[in-house]
Amino acid sequence: MQNRCVNMIAHLFNAPLGDSETAVGVGTVGSSEAIMLAGLAFKRKWQNKRKAEGKPYDKPNIVTGANVQVCWEKFARYFEVELKEVKLREGYYVMDPAKAVEMVDENTICVAAILGSTLNGEFEDVKLLNDLLVEKNKETGWDTPIHVDAASGGFIAPFLYPELEWDFRLPLVKSINVSGHKYGLVYAGIGWVIWRNKEDLPEELIFHINYLGADQPTFTLNFSKGSSQVIAQYYQLIRLGYEGYRNIMENCHENAMVLKEGLEKTGRFNIVSKDEGVPLVAFSLKDNKRHDEFEISEMLRRFGWIVPAYTMPADAQHITVLRVVIREDFSRTLAERLVIDIQKVLHELDTLPAKVNAKLAMAEEENSKNGTVKKTAIETQREITSYWKKFVSERKTNKNKIC
Repeated sequence: MQNRCVNMIAHLFNAPLGDSETAVGVGTVGSSEAIMLAGLAFKRKWQNKRKAEGKPYDKPNIVTGANVQVCWEKFARYFEVELKEVKLREGYYVMDPAKAVEMVDENTICVAAILGSTLNGEFEDVKLLNDLLVEKNKETGWDTPIHVDAASGGFIAPFLYPELEWDFRLPLVKSINVSGHKYGLVYAGIGWVIWRNKEDLPEELIFHINYLGADQPTFTLNFSKGSSQVIAQYYQLIRLGYEGYRNIMENCHENAMVLKEGLEKTGRFNIVSKDEGVPLVAFSLKDNKRHDEFEISEMLRRFGWIVPAYTMPADAQHITVLRVVIREDFSRTLAERLVIDIQKVLHELDTLPAKVNAKLAMAEEENSKNGTVKKTAIETQREITSYWKKFVSERKTNKNKIC
């Protein structure tokens, strides 16, 4: 059943398979394990080549964007691979292919591209990365490959953007991982990693066991895991088929557009996410002098919404973003309700700074009379935040009192 899932996903990713050829891949515990396995394959293949050439093989590196998921950092640290990150910049929150190729050297085991950034859902330009890397490999004689981290976008792009070239149609893409528990529509704990062909997975990494009655190859980091997620993935692939997945992804995208348009109509937000990408809406305040995204996130919890607020990685860490991920059970009605609740929060916050600033102005006037040194802008902001938290805490306490 696992092999059937691997074959279906490989064909979805346009793996160059013959009529009777079996795809190379394995089910994993999420995309984290899938990335570890793909990274190990790249490292071992690079090491074998360097040994054969009589060159040093003790300083491998991998090139990624600063927007990668933490599992890439884990791989680099656990398996002693240098992580070379392409920094972000304001207005461009994914890896720049040109800068990534500039960082490639003879010790680079692969360049990792993300199809669906965690931060804003944007697809990185894998086609441009492939073309630039092909040219660099010709100039240098290297054969640096590409891995595509399609944890979020792997079950979206084939259905919404079938003409987009990001998969095994590109010659340098040697492996792809995807999460079944994201848009594969399976509950948590299942991921997949697919290799282009057998040559891209070194044989010495595969173990063979026969104590279950027949030869069974295995390449995993964990030893025991349940089969329920694999069964669920197989069920969804068979039950929904191409048309079913496409309908669900189109619905998710449409609901994301409803939410995006509702937020734009408030006139208070900049939309950070792209229309082409993972169905999510990432947005930030146009003016965060009076209140910020973290305050909005905190106050939305009162309405039952958990909307994360976070800062961007280097060098765009001064940008704060709110993000809403649209799944198959997030309806248009919920999207409209969220916009209404955000407007309520904004209205309530708009009344709050006036009270805070009034108190701070009085305190500052008192301090000036007493000869106290004037506070800096940062100190003033911290005091505003502190007062706001105290104000909200007192309101919660008063509401919980029984008269």
